Amino acid sequence: MDKLKENHIRLVEETPVAFGRCYLDKLPWDDRLLGLKGFRGVGKTTLMLQYIKKHYGLSEKALYISLDDLFFTENRLTDFAEDFIALGGEHLFIDEVHKYPSWSVELKNIYDSYKNLKITFSGSSLLEIINSRVDLSRRALVFLIQGLSFREYLNFRFRMDFPVYDLEEILKNHTGIALSISKKIKPLKYFNDYLRNGYFPFFNETVEWYHKRLQEVFNMIIEFELPALRGTNVSIVPKIKLLLYIIGNSVPFKPNISTLAGRIESTRKTVLEYISYLKEARILNAVYKDSLGLSLLKKPDKLFLENTNFSYAISHNEPNTGNLRETFFLNQLTENHLITEPDKGDFLVDDKYLFEIGGKNKSFSQIAGNENGYLALDGLEFSTGNRIPLWLFGFLY
Repeated sequence: MDKLKENHIRLVEETPVAFGRCYLDKLPWDDRLLGLKGFRGVGKTTLMLQYIKKHYGLSEKALYISLDDLFFTENRLTDFAEDFIALGGEHLFIDEVHKYPSWSVELKNIYDSYKNLKITFSGSSLLEIINSRVDLSRRALVFLIQGLSFREYLNFRFRMDFPVYDLEEILKNHTGIALSISKKIKPLKYFNDYLRNGYFPFFNETVEWYHKRLQEVFNMIIEFELPALRGTNVSIVPKIKLLLYIIGNSVPFKPNISTLAGRIESTRKTVLEYISYLKEARILNAVYKDSLGLSLLKKPDKLFLENTNFSYAISHNEPNTGNLRETFFLNQLTENHLITEPDKGDFLVDDKYLFEIGGKNKSFSQIAGNENGYLALDGLEFSTGNRIPLWLFGFLY
């Protein structure tokens, strides 16, 4: 345990102060069993260490451990938790839980046995976390950690402190909000950088290596996690990659499942299964006509990659501009809002607000007559009325 404590102290001391990630104030950190799930590199470890640094310092009441440490090849997590409590420990932060074979069962047992211990755990295998819910049902609160919003990207890159705005604030006062932000920084100067390589906190790497790391995320999920956790055959890996390439290089993608099946030489049922698994793994975002689009075999009305950085990582050419704009809008709003496919316009938000996404010269023709209709427009620093700069929707979390 001494070496684990030494590693904890070193990591806490090296962790930078928080740069305004919404999750530091938003998550119920005092819950007895809190789970964080999200892509590798999205910042789950840093969030835990920043919380420890802010609320515990170097107190021995809190301890960060990673279950990929060699210590846990010969030592049980349950025994470690018992020792931690005996030494006065109160809050155990456990990283990389999916690397430990019996993690969900042992967390359940620890939770049931030690009523005064708080546990925060994280895992990068979203499919593995989903599988664990049987063991942890009614015990764990599990939250998805998204990548950086445009707001967080600017805060992190320039050490600024822009606040979060909720959707209603932006709709009512977007001109004033945009002007106040523009006095401190020119958002359009950095917006395209964010779309290309700003979603993950390691964006300060060169673009080449940044996109290489994202490709490794795809490969890990498609080549290892899907076969292991969803029983897919390794032989379908090229077909799934082709499916992602088609989606990432299209105009906002309204899938014809039969046509897709022909292009990747699979059945319609198999294509819908692929899409469902890729949604679970958060590689894809899907939009449906209604909020009940959860059936495994229900065709989505629109398909997008989960974030715009994926579009650049997967494509050999410049991604479609319209696709990028809609991918960004959907990605930033899904954190806190319900998005469905309307009869007119691009997105219906919370069954109330209708949005059309486009360039700065886009007209209201497609959503004319709707009192809750708005244009989210690229290329604008600020605007008035129901014309709102697209980049400003990156300040929602």
